[in-house]
Amino acid sequence: MAHEKDTAQTGQKSKKTAAQQREERLKAALKSNMGRRKAQSRARVAAEPSAENTADDTK
Repeated sequence: MAHEKDTAQTGQKSKKTAAQQREERLKAALKSNMGRRKAQSRARVAAEPSAENTADDTK
């Protein structure tokens, strides 16, 4: 799975440097992690009972 891209004008393949490949992997991982964290946050908020339903029921 090489990270090569055809250039439209020259028809040649441009190889990305190791640093560019690493940066792309890190960007993809960050995007994935942020999506997961946002989903967890939304699920947590949805699972919390509303303030009206939890009015001192422990007495």
